[in-house]
Amino acid sequence: MSPISTPDGSSPPARPADSLAGEPTASTDRAAPRPRPTPEPDGDHPIQPATGPAEPDQSGNEASKPDPSGNEASEPDLTGNEAPKPDLSDATTPHPSAVRLSTPDPTGSADAGSAAERATRDLAAQFEDEKPGRVLTGPLGLILTGVSLAVGALALWQVFRPLSQGSKYYLIIFLAGVLPLVFLAYPADLRLPARFRARRRRSDNGSSDSDSTGRSRTPTSTRPTATDWVLVALAAAACLYPVLPIPIGTGGGGYNAFLDRQGLLAPVDLVLGTVLLLLLLEACRRTTGWILPAVCLLFLGYGYYGGLLPQSWPVAHAGLDFSQLVDAFYNSDSGFYGTPLDVAASYIVLFTIYGAVLELSGAGRFFVELSAAAFRRSRTAAGRTAVASGFLLGTVSGSGAATTVSIGAVTWPLLRRAGYPPERAGGMLAAAGVGAILSPPTLGAAAFIIAEYLGVSYLQVLGWATVPTVLYYLGILLSVEIDARRSGVRPVVIDVGSPWRLLARFGYHFASLIAIIVFLAVGVSATKAVVFAIVLAVALSFLAPKSDSAHRLTPARLATALVTGVRGVLAVTAVCAAAGIITATTTKTGLGPQAAALLIGGAQAATSDPTLVLVLTALLAAVALSLLGLAVPVTASFVIGWVIVGPALLDLGVAAPAAAMFVFYFAVLSEVSPPTALAAVAAAAVTGGRLVPTMWQTLRYALPAYLTPIAFVITPAGLGLLGIGGVQRIAFAAVVTALSVAVLAVAAGGWLPGVGPAGVPERVLGALAGVTLLWLEPVPVAVGTALAAVAAVGVLVRRGSAGRPLSDPVEEKL
Repeated sequence: MSPISTPDGSSPPARPADSLAGEPTASTDRAAPRPRPTPEPDGDHPIQPATGPAEPDQSGNEASKPDPSGNEASEPDLTGNEAPKPDLSDATTPHPSAVRLSTPDPTGSADAGSAAERATRDLAAQFEDEKPGRVLTGPLGLILTGVSLAVGALALWQVFRPLSQGSKYYLIIFLAGVLPLVFLAYPADLRLPARFRARRRRSDNGSSDSDSTGRSRTPTSTRPTATDWVLVALAAAACLYPVLPIPIGTGGGGYNAFLDRQGLLAPVDLVLGTVLLLLLLEACRRTTGWILPAVCLLFLGYGYYGGLLPQSWPVAHAGLDFSQLVDAFYNSDSGFYGTPLDVAASYIVLFTIYGAVLELSGAGRFFVELSAAAFRRSRTAAGRTAVASGFLLGTVSGSGAATTVSIGAVTWPLLRRAGYPPERAGGMLAAAGVGAILSPPTLGAAAFIIAEYLGVSYLQVLGWATVPTVLYYLGILLSVEIDARRSGVRPVVIDVGSPWRLLARFGYHFASLIAIIVFLAVGVSATKAVVFAIVLAVALSFLAPKSDSAHRLTPARLATALVTGVRGVLAVTAVCAAAGIITATTTKTGLGPQAAALLIGGAQAATSDPTLVLVLTALLAAVALSLLGLAVPVTASFVIGWVIVGPALLDLGVAAPAAAMFVFYFAVLSEVSPPTALAAVAAAAVTGGRLVPTMWQTLRYALPAYLTPIAFVITPAGLGLLGIGGVQRIAFAAVVTALSVAVLAVAAGGWLPGVGPAGVPERVLGALAGVTLLWLEPVPVAVGTALAAVAAVGVLVRRGSAGRPLSDPVEEKL
């Protein structure tokens, strides 16, 4: 939940931690909601904010199954209330059997929309890197809004008028503004033993927070506790201490004096550095859970006790005392104030503000309706709409689970009406949602870290991601087409009007996205490019018609976007600052080269062939990164993976861009990797499907994304997939890999579009062909193409056993 009230009185459309832009949020300016309708026994209703599959009814059927009649009276919104909205496309009178689906609208009243908004946001937060926070209103909410506005204004000021003391000085001020908000915005959420919980409940029931009827006026969970306020004070003191010009014993004295003590900290420096270390671990625990703090403590313990390891071990080092570690964390450029925090304070906060501006201007709703309009007449309209919505929302959002929830809230009713089982629909939604972290121009937070680590422009990183993104969505779309034909999915004709009419009226939402690319191409920095895009999006919002005037960005709504941007980086700032523990420890102990030697040694133990050593190292690295991503957020997973796995790939001659993007992709794919698969869990909550089958369906849809990164590290030609090399290399790599993706989709789906079903022998041949084609050398490509041709011939022989045809269309009104 959004912990900060906004200047216009509504709750801001908060974002999960690793996102760079706002996902669609529910309406907050609509009239009061209608009473919640009583669910039918078959459970034909859209998502509820739950973490597991829907409860079966008495007959044993899952609640998510569609009505056998195929008819629906209306689609309620996330709160269970019907929430119609004006159609953006000026569509003609709908078909009598058409059903209206409401897209979340961020412009409505707090009365009707806040519950729906919180349901969407909380559901996304449960499966993202961020836990739900508090809703703070009244004077406390105004104070937090003021602090957030100040931090956001500072971030914008830093773009054009950097502080004269340097970037580290700015990071100290930024962290001092953000870290205290974390302790106010996120509760401790520590579980007490049962007897203490019961005693506390009895105490709360008799407290003055209850009115004369015994109902609590202000729930305890929504207010900061005394402990929270103590942590706020400690966070402010520990963060601001390096810049306060006040001598404290042998310490203090201002910023320059603090820097002069690097390597020889005063006692007060050591105390406050330790306090900040503990506060960052607690902030990570509150926002992401226990695992990341445990990983940080593991690195801290390695730095302190590593000197006790046998010196014959590859990971042994000379040992560091505690003051050396605190100095590395608190007073160096690789610790708390290192590259990850610099990325959060310089890039991520600006892109979250940009995303909020786009969302408040109605861009999210437009992208969903444009996707529906583009495929409204196709035989697989429901599936294509879900995939296209994920891609378009992904251009302004860097969050996987949040995008999954956003597109699922709108497109799951379409998929259900088309006859998709909940598990298959959930897999499609999760795979499409995770594409948000892979889609230019706003990749996940780790992409900005790549640019900083490699010293390249953000535009270059976008170029590296372009071809793999196209291949990723190609694989998903092929799987959609295969599923529609294999499973007999009903076509859904979406009555949403012409896409050209939508583009004519609302196509200006694309202008700021295009502007970012243009600004980057002419040499403007990424920070200035996104600020210029914000200004353009604000100006263009006034092109909205009078009937849609709520999407015009007035000063109050601009302030809301600014507050939302700061709200979006609370959790990711804690993660990035804590990542400094990992990077500083690795730098001080030399763990990176040691771990790289260990990884390469494991591959060399199996073979001495250099090519096979590279392949085995890449496979071992992929497994290690996938396992790491199951435990920590994407940003932290990339940071750890880069300092551990990156050196191994670089030592084997892999180009730095390929090594960085390899680590990035496998860090991202943790969101669809069982047994955690956060995006799949979120999708299962949306559709009510069974969790494990949903995860396996997600894995099937996202299969090309697991194999493509290996292609661009095992052969030099693979760099063509990153847009590196001449036109011939890029075209060769793109075409061959696209063929590989297509063959793998057929092998996984068991159907060759236009022909018929594939048997087990053909699917095995297809899988071998797809994997062989990823080796981008002439001979393997020829062998893979031949295997694919044999598999296709085998399917032609089986053509007589084609599946059941598609059923009659069902018309929908979006």
